[in-house]
Amino acid sequence: MTFYDRDQELDALRTSFESPECGFYVVYGRRRVGKTALLKEFCADRPHIYFLAAQEAEARQREKFIEKIAEHFDDRVPRIGGWDEAFDYLGEKLATEQLVLVIDEFPYLVAENDSLPSYLQSFIDEQLQNTDSMLVLCGSSISTMESDVLGHESPLYGRRTGQIDLQPFSFQQAREVIGYDIEDAIRSYAVTGGTPMYLTLFDYDLPLGENIRTQMLSPTAVLYNEPEFLLQSELRNPARYMSILEAVATGHTTPNEIAGATGIDSGPLSKYLQTLRRLRLIDRAVPVTASAKQSKRSRYRVADEFLRFWFRFVEPNRSSIEEAPKVVFDGTIEPTLPDHVAPTFEDVCEEVVWEKIRRGELAPYSEVGRWWYGEHEIDIVGLAPDDDRILLAECKWTSDPVGHSVASQLREKAPHVRWGPETREEEFALFSKSGFVDGLADDLTDDWSLIDLTEVDVCLS
Repeated sequence: MTFYDRDQELDALRTSFESPECGFYVVYGRRRVGKTALLKEFCADRPHIYFLAAQEAEARQREKFIEKIAEHFDDRVPRIGGWDEAFDYLGEKLATEQLVLVIDEFPYLVAENDSLPSYLQSFIDEQLQNTDSMLVLCGSSISTMESDVLGHESPLYGRRTGQIDLQPFSFQQAREVIGYDIEDAIRSYAVTGGTPMYLTLFDYDLPLGENIRTQMLSPTAVLYNEPEFLLQSELRNPARYMSILEAVATGHTTPNEIAGATGIDSGPLSKYLQTLRRLRLIDRAVPVTASAKQSKRSRYRVADEFLRFWFRFVEPNRSSIEEAPKVVFDGTIEPTLPDHVAPTFEDVCEEVVWEKIRRGELAPYSEVGRWWYGEHEIDIVGLAPDDDRILLAECKWTSDPVGHSVASQLREKAPHVRWGPETREEEFALFSKSGFVDGLADDLTDDWSLIDLTEVDVCLS
């Protein structure tokens, strides 16, 4: 399989390995995000031991670990009585050769023996630090990695030399994988999101609709049951979490709306939402002008485009999909797909704003995000507090060119954004899938930017 992007993460790992001192890196992130692929790419041209833990008894885990070490050093497998002896054996071998040791799915080991971080602490302090080798702990259970490896109360706290919280691809990064033109690329990203495995399952020589039908609407396809697998691997009782995700994916974004849609009382709901946020399955957002800690105007959204698509279109239609998937696609998905893509387009436009800031094509802004208050809402607002400057932008994923009315409405909404002094500098931008009506650019002043899909493509290529 082709390895995409991750240049920054690879550079960080290379720098650590080439350092004259030992390295202890922690790599974690959601399942399917590409952690194993990243580490295998890094290890490919370096001496290494790669150990993938499994959900099995501790004694067998330890046996396999020792076998891996002995195999690398062409040594007879020794008799080992515990993890302390296992790491002593490893330390003896590392004294003879510089290498990378990767322990993948480390949380599986901790689940069988929660004292393992203490054994590793002793190994790092007493043996690894006397070598120029590198230890990498990797895991998909974010809660375990953040508490038992990175947490203040972990024996390993403060010993890491670096960490990588691996994120899904942004649209700009995913563009390298998605083989469609810009319009279909955005539509496709709204279905797969930035998870590398999902992106590479699609055949970009086929129309998007065909990929959806074969990869998501077939009971035999990997993606058909993927969200259930993800939740079952993280949660003991996923049913209520499933209902919350479906509610958010179908437009219930405030706590009151989610409670009404699911029938879950506000007290328990708060804990469920917190868990879903910790697992990075939903995001909580507040208006960009508000304090994230203090604002009560929070909204939730499914954090992953694929999950948002699945809970909106697949989960509610499972029975129909099993009988007539083409009917579901033609009658339910295709007609409402533009509505689903529109929020994704806003995210893509936000990426364009940041890219133009980096290139110097837009004035700098320190914060960029959505804004809403009462009945008023603006897709993108940028804030530059040091310069008393604000950017206000709308994003239109419509089949008609954007005209004067959209520009007028945006200008009328500007005073409702209560931020900065009355003398603040205002800049405006319009993003449009279908371009702009003739004469609009001539009728707007220099503080306006009009950005169509061609410019989006050029900017993010």
